[in-house]
Amino acid sequence: MKPSRKPWQQQTGTKREWRIEALRSVFLFFAGVIVLKLFIIQVVEHENYAALASGQHEIFQKLYPERGQVFVHDGNELIPVVTNQQLAFVYADPRYIKDAKGTADTIASILLIDDEHKAALETKFANSKDPYEPIQHKVPKETLDRITVLKLPGILFTMEPTRLYPESNMGGQILGFLGSDKDGKQKGRYGIEGFFDQELSGTQGFLKSDHDIAGNIIAVADHSLTPAKNGSDVVLTLDRTIQYKACSTLAAVVLRHGADSGSIVIVDPKTGRILAMCGAPDFDPNHFGDVKDANTFNDPAIFDAYEPGSIFKTIAMAAGIDSGAVTPETTFTDTGTAMVDGWPKPIKNAIPKPYGLINMTNVLEQSVNTGMIFTMRKTTPPVLDSYIKKFGFGKQTGIELERESAGNIKSIDQKSEIFQATASFGQGLRNGGVLKKPYIVDEIRHPDGTVDKRSPQDVAQVISAKSSRTLGAMLVSVVEHGEGHAAGVKGYYIGGKTGTAQVPSPNGGYELNNTIGSFAGFGPVEDPKFAMIVRINHPRDVQWAESTAAPFFGDMAKFLLQYFEVPPTRK
Repeated sequence: MKPSRKPWQQQTGTKREWRIEALRSVFLFFAGVIVLKLFIIQVVEHENYAALASGQHEIFQKLYPERGQVFVHDGNELIPVVTNQQLAFVYADPRYIKDAKGTADTIASILLIDDEHKAALETKFANSKDPYEPIQHKVPKETLDRITVLKLPGILFTMEPTRLYPESNMGGQILGFLGSDKDGKQKGRYGIEGFFDQELSGTQGFLKSDHDIAGNIIAVADHSLTPAKNGSDVVLTLDRTIQYKACSTLAAVVLRHGADSGSIVIVDPKTGRILAMCGAPDFDPNHFGDVKDANTFNDPAIFDAYEPGSIFKTIAMAAGIDSGAVTPETTFTDTGTAMVDGWPKPIKNAIPKPYGLINMTNVLEQSVNTGMIFTMRKTTPPVLDSYIKKFGFGKQTGIELERESAGNIKSIDQKSEIFQATASFGQGLRNGGVLKKPYIVDEIRHPDGTVDKRSPQDVAQVISAKSSRTLGAMLVSVVEHGEGHAAGVKGYYIGGKTGTAQVPSPNGGYELNNTIGSFAGFGPVEDPKFAMIVRINHPRDVQWAESTAAPFFGDMAKFLLQYFEVPPTRK
């Protein structure tokens, strides 16, 4: 029979068991921490650690976001007009290069590097302590294959996204391009690329980690890797077919007339959606570096402020009709000239002749300057000024494109009558009368799935619906019986107005033999599907807009009516 334990022996045994349990708990705790850490590494942050373990390429993908794309409408589909392609970035790790001169000679011959830069490469390749030297970005696959097949020690590459503009003739000034700033950072320039640079760029990631003696990242060491957030996509209101037709036709018209430049804007008058916008000369964003004149990057439809000429008669007549100062049947007797305060010489008609007794519809049809002075006086300068400003002249529209000009209407605030008179016929400066805000962005699609949708906006009720209908009928008469007949389309009622403006000279006055021809209109008048303004700057073969802008408008109007499948309403 074993002797029973003494009290002090029982206490010692209990203490020993307690210590064992405590030690076991500590081990279990640390085991749990290790398991949790492994779970985080293998499951929660698997991709991050895999990137660190895999090397430079995966890290690059994690840290640098993919730039968003830009789309246009093609029926019910969206077509990318700005996207990304994978091209190679070739770089060197000179620590593994044994023949600096031979490697530099080989790389220079394949990448077409000149002798000066080849010598610089040789010097860099000879530094055996240098772990990294960039060689060339945007290397196409065919060229890369010629390098990789040689298996040159220390010559490496990684694929990186490069901006691609796959649709030619889609308006480089609308899209803009991706260029480098003075620090070498990629940045959107002009157009959509410039205006939405922040949204398209996304957010760059951040990496903080330990490195070994050779400068390589230690994948299992403590680190902090915040992945990049990709950029948002931008969907434009542009219709791909209409945009292509507008841009190609504009380029042909500018060439035909030997003009300096031109522009076209096509809008849905019910919503303000821009269906097409082009400038000529244009440029290819894929090769923006080939552009000699930086002004080519500016979109003339929103950047250039110019005197619209007789198109502005429509605005002055709208003010007169809506204010009740005149009606389409109001008459006056034209003698061919008119004297105004503040100008010593008589104001003449564009075609120097008297028209006799004519009404306001005739004034628009024949674009009679003296008739518009009559209208201005009936309306009174303060009332005309208020309508011009309500129509939005002298203010930016807020269109989401870089470098929009507000225009200049300071002359209408001058006290002398000459400024009001010239404004009334367009020198010096259809949707029920509602001014719609034009917009070119349909929606912005963010990487998290959220969408910012743009909607039509009414800016102001400028004139009444009745006045709008009255003016619309007068503009149809301009196309039917006046100077705008070349803008008409058989089988449809089209409304619009020509404008031939002189170009101000830097030395004062106006330049000789230099005009801007434009035409603004809409159709069909009973249910407009489009509103459009076209402009041709300094045509060399003809002077008047009725021979340049009007037929250009007519060709595009015919195409649009067919494209929208609008049945004819007349013979």
